[in-house]
This record gives sequence, structure tokens and C-alpha cells, in this order.
Amino acid sequence: MIYKFTNDKPKTIMAFLENIFGPSKEEIWKQIASDIGGAYIDGGFWKSGMLRYQHKNWEMVLDNLSDGNSGIYTRLRVPFINKDRLQFTIYEEGFFSEVGKALGIQDIQIEDPRFDPKFIIQGNNVHKIKKLLRDPQLKALFDVIPGINVRIKSSNGIFSKKFPPNVDMLFFQHAGVVKDKEKLKLLFKLFTALLERLVQIDSAYEDDPGIRLE
Repeated sequence: MIYKFTNDKPKTIMAFLENIFGPSKEEIWKQIASDIGGAYIDGGFWKSGMLRYQHKNWEMVLDNLSDGNSGIYTRLRVPFINKDRLQFTIYEEGFFSEVGKALGIQDIQIEDPRFDPKFIIQGNNVHKIKKLLRDPQLKALFDVIPGINVRIKSSNGIFSKKFPPNVDMLFFQHAGVVKDKEKLKLLFKLFTALLERLVQIDSAYEDDPGIRLE
């Protein structure tokens, strides 16, 4: 959608609001799309805009989701063919994760004295997860993204179209509308590195997963 103004008043209002709140999500996400070679899709009046980025046969989608009440979330998703049904969740430690550890939640140790104290790692194949995180560049990306929480998810939600049996999804979600340009660009780098690494450890195929996220 293209917006046109017949006088300078709307522009003045927009400039005033930008001085108070900073650039809009649309402006920032469009800039990210330009920087990484993606495409920003305007959602129109009823839907929020999204950013699509293609890496080989994988398409990543950055968008916002409402929980139906007052909560809005930013999420990054990418479907892929999961060769061995590997599942994992990797997130930064905090107060509640410390409580969870005390109550006995799973926390896989990869024997890295820098990584292990900072992150909680859960999954269904300890050997493969350790192999996944043997890549120093991948661990470095986890280390520089604040509040990271990444997992493999088997569907797009209870009310949405189910994925084919062999297709899962790398998934990140954060409360609120994320407008931190560098964080979002690092997230795309992390997802790219994760997909490539999953292929390297024989846990994913490079083939087109055959599903397009909306």
C-alpha cells in the first residue's frame, strides 16, 4: 500500500511522533529487509506487516502476533524438513529458570564453561544437541543476542493448518513489538546458522519444506 499526503500536516504529526517514540516498526523492518535482502510486506489496514527472507530453500518470516487480549508478540519462524525429529529449546537463564533447575527441569550441559552457566538447554537427543552446539560461531551468536529463546516447534498453532509429518519449525518469540534493528538482524543470522548446522549434523534436509507461512 502506498500512502500519499496532500499537505504537510500529516508529515508534521508523524515527525512529532517519531521524535517522541522513535522510528516506527514499519520503517525499521523495511530497513532490515533492505539490509539483508529480504522483503517487507505491508499488511494493510487489518493485518500487521511482515518481513520475509529467503535463504536457499528456507523462507523465514518475521511478524507480530496478538494473543487475543492485550498482548502482542514478535516472532521469527522458518519451516524445515526435520530428518531425525530432533527437538530442542535453548534460552537464557533467569530467576525462574534457576527455580526450575532446583525443581529438576532438564538442563543439558555441553561442557562449555562459558555457555553452560548462561543458557538452559532442553531436548530429546543429548548427543545431537551437543554436536549442534560444537560450532563456536553458532554459540557466539547465541551469546550476543539478549533474551534469546529459540526452539523447534512442530506446528504453527492449534487453530492453524498442520504441517506435513516431517516438517517442523525453528521458532523465536518475544513479548512486544521488537524494533531493535541489530537484534533482529542477528536473529536472522542465528536462524541461518542453525539451519546450516542442522544439515551438517544430519538432522535436517536442505529441500524445500513445501509450506508457506502466512
